[in-house]
Amino acid sequence: MCGIAGVVGDLRPHDRDNVGGMCARLRHRGPDSEGFFDGYSVSFGMARLEIIDRVRGQQPVYSENRDVAAVFNGEIYNYRQLQQELHAKGHRLASDSDSECIPHLYEDRGLEMFKELRGMFSIAIWDAAQARLVLARDRVGKKPCYWWQEGDRLWFSSELKALLGLPHFNKRIDPQAMRHYLTFQYVPAPWSIFKGVQKVEPGHLLIWQEGQVSSRSYWNPQFLEHGTFSRDAFDEEELAEELRQRVIEATSIRMESERPLGAFLSGGLDSSAVVAAMSQVSTDSISTFSIGLGGDGVSELPQARRVAKQYGTDHHELELTADVANMIPKIARQFDEPFADSSALPTAIVSQLASKNVVVVLTGDGGDETFGGYGRYARFESSLPRMQIPSAVSSWGTAWVDWLMRSGRLKGSWAQLLLRGRVAAGRDTLDRYTRMMSYFTDTEQEHLYRSNDLLDLASTASSGRYLRNAWDSRPHADVINRLMWTDVKTYLPGDLLTKVDMSSMAVSVEARNPLLDHELMEWASSLPGRMKVRNGTTKYLFKKAMEPWLPRDLIHRSKAGFSIPLEDWLRGPLSPLVDDLLLDPSAHIGEYLQMEEIGRIVKAQRLFDRSGPKVWALLMLELWHREVLTPSRPVTPPSRIPRDIGDWN
Repeated sequence: MCGIAGVVGDLRPHDRDNVGGMCARLRHRGPDSEGFFDGYSVSFGMARLEIIDRVRGQQPVYSENRDVAAVFNGEIYNYRQLQQELHAKGHRLASDSDSECIPHLYEDRGLEMFKELRGMFSIAIWDAAQARLVLARDRVGKKPCYWWQEGDRLWFSSELKALLGLPHFNKRIDPQAMRHYLTFQYVPAPWSIFKGVQKVEPGHLLIWQEGQVSSRSYWNPQFLEHGTFSRDAFDEEELAEELRQRVIEATSIRMESERPLGAFLSGGLDSSAVVAAMSQVSTDSISTFSIGLGGDGVSELPQARRVAKQYGTDHHELELTADVANMIPKIARQFDEPFADSSALPTAIVSQLASKNVVVVLTGDGGDETFGGYGRYARFESSLPRMQIPSAVSSWGTAWVDWLMRSGRLKGSWAQLLLRGRVAAGRDTLDRYTRMMSYFTDTEQEHLYRSNDLLDLASTASSGRYLRNAWDSRPHADVINRLMWTDVKTYLPGDLLTKVDMSSMAVSVEARNPLLDHELMEWASSLPGRMKVRNGTTKYLFKKAMEPWLPRDLIHRSKAGFSIPLEDWLRGPLSPLVDDLLLDPSAHIGEYLQMEEIGRIVKAQRLFDRSGPKVWALLMLELWHREVLTPSRPVTPPSRIPRDIGDWN
């Protein structure tokens, strides 16, 4: 695992030194060593976290004639198979590391090589013969890669902070990215919060040659759509057994490491399944790490303890309380962009807890998107087929609820239900899904903006187009599979994988995701929706498959999620922080958002309107301004992190 950074084009005298500074700002991703490559028109480097072939696995890596050079962030899990194929073709590899395969595969197969890789990665390859730079990102976006074209030069890095440190970088906010952030609570690819900086999209290549940049997709899975087949065509017991074997195989190949390895164990189904699979592969005791959230009835620590006891793990846990408020500004600083998934807080804490014992962790991330775990899937299943309300009536109802919310006349759980999709029940599936996934609706944003750039954008652009592009990319699937694929293309890389990568790498821990193995995902996605969601039961087949491994009551208990008690914390121990940041007349976000509207949202949340995620999004936006955009005004909340965890930078 590493951080990578570089520049290509008409280099200036200090550009190579700047690359060294970029890699230094990524040392949390790779604290063990560093390496650099300099060519006539290119310079790149990396900071390495040593995991496989620690002695000889240094980067950059080269082809035999050194015409191809590469740096790499991630892991290639099928590298031993690839090594055998390369040896058979006469390639001479200098080490036993997974990174060593990359330049030789490129030499052998060109841009087609990325289809052969099974793993998580962002890769930079310099092809001297063609004077071409290739940037590649893994299929679902586990590893990040930013790029910025500045005139005749292109800069790239694993994290935005490496670019922010360049002396000539201009921190200009992109209004389109801000709109997406307010809608989704994250900035999706290909945007970044800064104008001119983009993310390489998951499953894509970015190619620079002679100053021109092009992008192409390399992962276009041809799913075998089973949706029209009869139920009798499937033997559920055989499918469940095949699923168990596939989970074991996907887990097994992710357990190779020369450094201590463990697992995040939330107590939910997905992480428990991964721990169960690890225990069937390993003869050693597994280290597991859990965080308790909230009080009795909310925390999943009891379930995590049951699984840890069942499989004899070396278990570590911590109860999370609002005393970790001083972590919040650090999260805003670490993520580089506004990011408002509040579960980043417990993810950061469990990563810190794990870092005291291991360097590699396996997680259960991706189980919901792969096997159909979200409650929204069940709600759509239960509503099909349904009577369609005329669109004009649905639009009127939506506008009415928006007005009630702004006026403060609609409070409590009814507000949450209506605003997040119930009024849109008569719309088509994608419209309803978009409402469910939106935090600030288009109408709410129009009332929130005061910036002309944002107001002009509000009348011409909508974040719904971003979701529609993903929805349209799998037109022949059944509704459940289309919804899941839309999440795989949007919510998964934009929110969940960003959260885990940035939180774990902040403390030099590598997180691996067996349930996001692309071969497992393609197999699962080819099954009809009824094998994932049936009669209101989510993860139908996955739960059936896990019955020999886990207690039945744990498998079939209600999904708890991994979020803090946000509403209570914002009304209680975090309210002084909200007052100091969001009710301050000199707040940075007042430059383009209406402070009166922000005050109304805060007041409504304290009157038990369930709009905590909106308040949190505004809070993290203001913190981002103070910690990243204008760091001369750092925030230092009085609360402290528990002593046995330590600092998180």
